[in-house]
Amino acid sequence: MRASPTLQLNSYQLTAKPITRDAVPLLHELSIGVGWPHRPQDWEVVIDLGTGVVASDEIGRVVGSAMCTILLDELAALGMVITTPKLQELGAGRWMMEHVLETAGDRVKVLNATRAAYRLYIALGFMPRGYVYQHNGYVTGCPEAPALAREMRDEDRAAIHALDAQAFGAAREAVIDRILPMSKGTVIERDGEVVGFALCRQFGRGHVVGPIVAMNDTDAVALTAPHVRAHQGDFLRIDTREPGGTFREFLLGSGLSHYDTVTRMTRDGDLPETGPAVTYALINQALG
Repeated sequence: MRASPTLQLNSYQLTAKPITRDAVPLLHELSIGVGWPHRPQDWEVVIDLGTGVVASDEIGRVVGSAMCTILLDELAALGMVITTPKLQELGAGRWMMEHVLETAGDRVKVLNATRAAYRLYIALGFMPRGYVYQHNGYVTGCPEAPALAREMRDEDRAAIHALDAQAFGAAREAVIDRILPMSKGTVIERDGEVVGFALCRQFGRGHVVGPIVAMNDTDAVALTAPHVRAHQGDFLRIDTREPGGTFREFLLGSGLSHYDTVTRMTRDGDLPETGPAVTYALINQALG
């Protein structure tokens, strides 16, 4: 059954239209209204990489959004699902999810659920698979870290693609290529082979470090430390799936407190197999 292009909610009639860059100013207002930090440029990144819907009322006010990014023939990431709280209670969130679920088709679907949206996703058949811990704050210092990393070079691109595919479980070259030009990177090289990388770019209130891909905690800390030192006194964010250990301790020691936790969820199948490289930090919660 196809998702309906309109939805009647009491006195509201909502219309769903494809998301385009033309809607970015209104989408920015929407996300700020619910406390999300995304800048217009951050919206442009997810719009360039995926498809989705924007919901507007009869006088053109944007009141909701949802995005789907096809990562593989068998895998899709869902995100940027936003509604005003009142409309969420009336079923607008479910309606927008029906649109992006239709786009995703039979693929395995992965998303990161906020507390507010968790019950909706459970009702839609998603299953919890783990947690993502959002660390952010103003950098107060940089704990001691091994000097293993060097600056990323253009010739590291292929190795970065390969490592990200190992750690994520799927090749997502278009996603990595979209953020590389706006990122500063560090890599660890051993015996002529790149075995880890971290990318840092402007995002939200300051900068975000992610993805961070490494073979172990020590390497993850070494890759992250140069970015932490470069942003002393600035606002920095890192989203990690690591439940504890040396990497999380390093983030806390840098002034990046544990701000929030979201739930990683899937529907219509399991997450792809990963390894030996590990994703220590996400690109963002919409893309994983």
